[in-house]
Amino acid sequence: MNISHYCIDRPIFASVISIVITLGGTLAMLGLPVAQYPDITPPQITIAATYPGATGDVVANNVGAPIEQQVNGADNMIYMNSSSSSTGNYTLNAYFKIGTNPELAQVDVQNRVNLALPQLPQSVQAQGIQVQKKSSAFMMVITIYSPTDRYDSTYIANYTNIYVLDALKRIPGANQSSIFGNPDYAMRIWLKPDR
Repeated sequence: MNISHYCIDRPIFASVISIVITLGGTLAMLGLPVAQYPDITPPQITIAATYPGATGDVVANNVGAPIEQQVNGADNMIYMNSSSSSTGNYTLNAYFKIGTNPELAQVDVQNRVNLALPQLPQSVQAQGIQVQKKSSAFMMVITIYSPTDRYDSTYIANYTNIYVLDALKRIPGANQSSIFGNPDYAMRIWLKPDR
C-alpha cells in the first residue's frame, strides 16, 4: 500500500499532516532573515594610483606589480583585475566573498598597500594611493537636461560638476556619486612662442 492510498483511506490523518507542515513552514518563514537589498554582488575595493608621465608598461611594472604582490592573498578575496593606461593611471579592483564586511576588507587592503608603498616610485608616493570600497550596482541615476534646449550638453555637464555633484556627495550614503561621460570642462590655449 502506498502513501496516497493511506491518506485517502484516512482523511483526518492527511489533514493533520497538512496542518503540521503549514505551521512548520510559517514558523520557519518568521525565523528567516529578511533584507531589503540582499548582497548579491561581491564587495569591491578599488585601488587607484597615478604615475605622471609613465607609459602603460612602466606603470604596470613599477606600480602594479608591487601593489598586486602585496594585495594578493587578502582575507576572503576571490579575485582581482587591474588596468594601466598610457596616461599614467593605475587601477586595481579586488573582489571579496559575498558576506565579507567591506569596511574590514578596505582596512586589510589599505594595510597591504602601505606595505607596498616603499617599493613604489617617489612621484607615486607623493601623489598618494586611493583605496576605496565601491558598489558595482547603481542605486539611482539622475538626468539633468535643459527642457528648452537653451543650454548644450557641455554647459549642463559643467554646471552639474560645479554645483550639483558636490551637493550630492554630502548626502549620507551617496559619497560615490559621479558623472557619466567627461565631467570636467577644459580649454586648450595655444600661446605664441615669440611673446
